[in-house]
Amino acid sequence: MDILNALVAFLNFVFIPGLAYGAQLALGALGVTLIYGILRFSNFAHGDTMAFGTMVTILMTWWFQSMGISFGPLPTALLALPFGIAATSALVLGTDRIVYRFYRKQKAAPTILVIVSLGVMFVMNGIVRLIIGVEDQTFTDGARFLISAGDFKTATGLQEGLAIKTTQAVTVLTAVITVGFLFWFLQKTRTGKSMRAFSDNEDLALLSGINPDRVVAVTWILAAALATIAGVLYGLDKSFKPFVYFQLLLPIFAAAIVGGLGSPLGAIAGGFVIAFSEVMVTYAWKKVALYLLPDSMAPDGLVQLLSTDYKFAVSFAILILVLIFMPTGLFKGKSV
Repeated sequence: MDILNALVAFLNFVFIPGLAYGAQLALGALGVTLIYGILRFSNFAHGDTMAFGTMVTILMTWWFQSMGISFGPLPTALLALPFGIAATSALVLGTDRIVYRFYRKQKAAPTILVIVSLGVMFVMNGIVRLIIGVEDQTFTDGARFLISAGDFKTATGLQEGLAIKTTQAVTVLTAVITVGFLFWFLQKTRTGKSMRAFSDNEDLALLSGINPDRVVAVTWILAAALATIAGVLYGLDKSFKPFVYFQLLLPIFAAAIVGGLGSPLGAIAGGFVIAFSEVMVTYAWKKVALYLLPDSMAPDGLVQLLSTDYKFAVSFAILILVLIFMPTGLFKGKSV
């Protein structure tokens, strides 16, 4: 029985949160890897693109809620999500036309584009903070739990209760649908094949009659959609605060680099590697240990390697190790 209680505690506090967080990082890393693989630069404004898309979705959610529109047990934000994606797509396409296109025509070095994206990042960050403020914003509604701890205890008779939040279930399901659509689009559609050809060999793709402006535009739209979905899912699962999305840039880039920059499969794998590493290193394992160890060996401390305040340090450490020992990542992406 104690083993089952330990397993439930592990699922409750490590596996399920790690799975949801990994899905959010994977979607964010997919946007980063698309831009790197096709436009050939690291977009440091991606975190604030996520924040912008989430902000628009929140504002639309509040508007829907004020009119009495809801999505039943599911979060109303899912109804507002298409508006967030549309607004973010318009923003990044406008930014590309006004800012990035000039440097692309000049054949600027990727380093220059990275610096330019830093400038775009600060502008986006300022816009988001100006519109919605700097405080935590919660916009979750609908049913709070898919499975509540009390119901689970009653049904199983275990001491430990398993709780699965609706937002966690929505996160995983939405991520699976989004990733499935993305891979279908890249593998089966003519535009997706053009994007893959453009990524593999730009000069040969241009000679084949592929329209580079169309490829660039579709890439930005897909990246905007992925950023908005990832940002909204993260906000639903935790809460929305603009500065947190700026901080998310580190684990998202770590996920993309660990998996292999330019590799969509690598971005997904990297997202889960980073997420589970952060959760497992910062979780206090005392509760699980008390179930598994005899009383004489029961730990006095929390059995926690690092405080949750240092969770981004885990991403940074993994990123440094990968850059030193495996610069092309797990799935042999482009070297950084």
